[in-house]
Amino acid sequence: MPAPSSRLLSLLSLLQVRREWSGPDLAGRLDVSPRTVRRDVDRLRELGYRVDALRGPAGGYRLAAGSDLPPLLFDDDQAIALALALAVAPASGADIAEAAARALTTVRQVLPSRLRHRLDAVQVVTTPGSVVVDPGVLVAVSEAVRTRTVLRFGYASVWPPGAEDDRPPRRVEPHALLARDGRWYLLAWDTDAGDWRTYRVDRILPKVPTGLPFVPRDVPGGDPAAFVAARFRGAGPSGDGPAWPCVGTAVLQVDARTIAPYLTEDAVLEALHDDTCRLTTGSWSWPALAALFAGFDADFVVTGPDALRDAVQQVADRLNAAGRP
Repeated sequence: MPAPSSRLLSLLSLLQVRREWSGPDLAGRLDVSPRTVRRDVDRLRELGYRVDALRGPAGGYRLAAGSDLPPLLFDDDQAIALALALAVAPASGADIAEAAARALTTVRQVLPSRLRHRLDAVQVVTTPGSVVVDPGVLVAVSEAVRTRTVLRFGYASVWPPGAEDDRPPRRVEPHALLARDGRWYLLAWDTDAGDWRTYRVDRILPKVPTGLPFVPRDVPGGDPAAFVAARFRGAGPSGDGPAWPCVGTAVLQVDARTIAPYLTEDAVLEALHDDTCRLTTGSWSWPALAALFAGFDADFVVTGPDALRDAVQQVADRLNAAGRP
């Protein structure tokens, strides 16, 4: 059985992550009796936490919403998770590296020595991307998503970087804010285009909030992250269809284990012999797919389709021309 002080932290942690708990469920998670749970709940109340009792055959508990809580307390796992999240925050794509470093220093100072040793044992080196997002923009976009209000913004041109393009400000219905490969994206319904659009948040230049509410639409497939991933692979307007617009197969003279770490999750890899494998994968264009196969630095033979064979010849001709003096 955990020590009483440690058990109180675990109980508080459980009450914070789920709206309601039955007494037996809490007892099982804490490996104590329901009577001990009742005593621990009374101790939390004495510390100022409002824990409501629930009616029912087995009884239950709920941490009251909107109450003025004492200073936040974290159990060991929560403290380590918070510190590690702050350590890797610079790689998130948000421009918060300095703030995260200061917050991490503050958290580390209040950690007990046993947790500081665990944290220091993980040497985290982050590599922030070349594109970062202003936290203020993230907050403005996220607020529009949360409140379901029309978002009005300019959009920065690709070149020169940071300059607003010549188009009128966009007016969209924002549905989801997503982080993908170190960049932030907004999935929104563009009322002018009558279609779903994905915008890079680092290029969004928010205008004065409109305050205009909208009725949320159903994202095709129901999963915004999956829908955006399909759009990046070239799927149609509905987000369905094949994973890639161009899919082909080739036999490569290389061990399957050598190329497996570099494949996307939708690729199909089959080991034929110790040094031969068959790969079916896709890309956004046939020349790009031909270059993908060539990039494995191994001899290969295309088994289909003909469009991929033609693209391999086109890429080969282009490379031969590029290599001439």
